[in-house]
Amino acid sequence: MPFSHHSHSGQFCGHAVNTLEEVVQDAIAKGMTTFCMTEHMPREEHDFYPEEANAHTTQTMAKMYDDFYHEARRLQKAYAHRIQLFVGFEADWIRNSSVSFIQNLLAKYPVDLFVGSVHHVHTVPIDYDIPLYHKSRDISGGADERIYEDYFDDQYQMLQSLKPPLVGHFDLIRLKSDDPERSLRAWPSVWEKVLRNLKYIAEYGGVVELNSSSLRKGMTEAYPQVDICKEFLRLGGQFTLSDDSHGIAQVGLNYDKVLRCMDKAGITELSYLVPTASEDNVHDQRFPTVQWKTISKEDLQAHGFWRAMK
Repeated sequence: MPFSHHSHSGQFCGHAVNTLEEVVQDAIAKGMTTFCMTEHMPREEHDFYPEEANAHTTQTMAKMYDDFYHEARRLQKAYAHRIQLFVGFEADWIRNSSVSFIQNLLAKYPVDLFVGSVHHVHTVPIDYDIPLYHKSRDISGGADERIYEDYFDDQYQMLQSLKPPLVGHFDLIRLKSDDPERSLRAWPSVWEKVLRNLKYIAEYGGVVELNSSSLRKGMTEAYPQVDICKEFLRLGGQFTLSDDSHGIAQVGLNYDKVLRCMDKAGITELSYLVPTASEDNVHDQRFPTVQWKTISKEDLQAHGFWRAMK
């Protein structure tokens, strides 16, 4: 019963490939049973990535999300007999005023979930390329340790303001740093902020994704690091599985390696979204149509999906 709660398509995302329907069809072909379509939320022009600057305006990006939402709902119905699909978006926390932008989006679109993510520090993208990462790091004071502190402070603001049901790539800040494999325990000031954020997520009942995208980008562990996973597990936190795919080649990619990270962290079960029944006690009243359910790692691995990967 493999699943992913975070995905993109080239039809509605400038740095992805394949249509949304092709991505869904590929998830079905690979044996996935639950798949969440979570396109990036619209952004204003001053927050565009370089690749978007000549292709979109604020208005066209808003229309693109609207088109995505309606296509995703169409696919949800069309493939209901073959896969459980859910519709949402990835929320980009850029500055304090992001909260009203995201709340307006939630008010307009009755989504099943959203992914709370931080891709910017000092309003500069930190995962696009090294020069932009260095630009943001310079504003923080020129050291990885300092920008990590600022990143986790921004993330804390996002968590407090939005309480996202799913927290995306918790330690994305590692990606373009000088030493992406460095344990964050090595920096006490950073680790303190990590623990603060994890504690807050556990307290409000948020779920942290084990995001496999770091593995295809050259790292040896999924987001978040095993050390971070151990702490969230100690706090009673819930995890789920996401591929953060940007096209069919990445659907379910490196999930076998994520299982090894789970083993190192001692994670024995995962959560996944299911539709609510009328008698269910909904955990998050903002999303009354869905509920988290748990499955053991042992039962998860019994699915034929894993045999096909070997």
